[in-house]
Amino acid sequence: MGSFTKKSAPVLGIDIGSAAVKLVELKRSGDRYQVESYAVEPLPRDAVVEKNISDLEAVSRAVRSAVKRSQTKLKEAATAVPASAAISRTLVLDSSLGEEEMEGQVNLQAEQYIPYPLEEVNLDFEVRGQAAGGDAGEVEVLLVASRNENVEARVDALSDAGLTAKVMDVDSYALENAFELIRPSLGGESNQTVAMIDIGATVTTLTVFEQGQIVYTRDQVFGGRQLTEEIARRFDMDQEEAERYQKQGGLPDSYESEVLQPFREAMAQQVNRSMQFFFGASHHSSVDQLVIAGGCAGIDGASDVIADATSTETVVANPFSQMSVSSRIKPQQLAGDAPALMTACGLALRSFD
Repeated sequence: MGSFTKKSAPVLGIDIGSAAVKLVELKRSGDRYQVESYAVEPLPRDAVVEKNISDLEAVSRAVRSAVKRSQTKLKEAATAVPASAAISRTLVLDSSLGEEEMEGQVNLQAEQYIPYPLEEVNLDFEVRGQAAGGDAGEVEVLLVASRNENVEARVDALSDAGLTAKVMDVDSYALENAFELIRPSLGGESNQTVAMIDIGATVTTLTVFEQGQIVYTRDQVFGGRQLTEEIARRFDMDQEEAERYQKQGGLPDSYESEVLQPFREAMAQQVNRSMQFFFGASHHSSVDQLVIAGGCAGIDGASDVIADATSTETVVANPFSQMSVSSRIKPQQLAGDAPALMTACGLALRSFD
């Protein structure tokens, strides 16, 4: 399998997160996309820990269930290793090199940047265009590598579920793909600085975009599982009950003021903290807009609390807002799940590279 490379065959986008497997299938007609199918399948606790697969059988079972629930007919997929498990470097090479010569140069330079023997990693490269500020005869080449076990765990999870891993991406690059879909809806200038905060089950990731490209990313341990645990503790439930009530409603009246509002405020504090790290590491002291994604983005009132805490215009991510939807998908349900489907959507877009 050519990891990290661009393919043209139709593929499912499959994002293996800490709490769920998310699947998206897209179709394109002209310049318009349609959501053909999608599914969100919960994972058992600790099947994926900090984005690393620890229970292969459970993940495969969830992938299989997601495929069945989505009713897709596709058997090839694009998935991704976490950015924390990938090494990315931009090389500058002579544009006159042939493909084999360029591959040789990439492998030669890779030894300088990858702290493992090359036989222990999957690596690939992509020519990004003329080198910025360099000689006209030079090109920028993106080198991406990840240890074999990171790639193989995801390949095996899909294979055991009856799928072929056609594309192996990096989740941050998949997110960058999906970000292109929401850029037009953000308004403002094309060169604005936008921060996206993805608040998942256990990890919160800040990604900052300038002119549509990632310039900063940072993970921190915080997520929606803390809300579930507090519900379970406060109302004397087990985790499964807490998750069910959280999704379906029916919690005591005190839930809003005693549990949900403090969690919204904790979310805002984490976002503020992440932004301060970015400001400290860059020349920025503010961003033009803040986009919230991930499973916690849909929490009622969260975007308003975050906007107040950061003094920044805040919107909830929806990569499907300009897409048509297959008749077998409930649009309202898709809209509710959309913020958590950014990476899966970016992976599904690899069908059209």
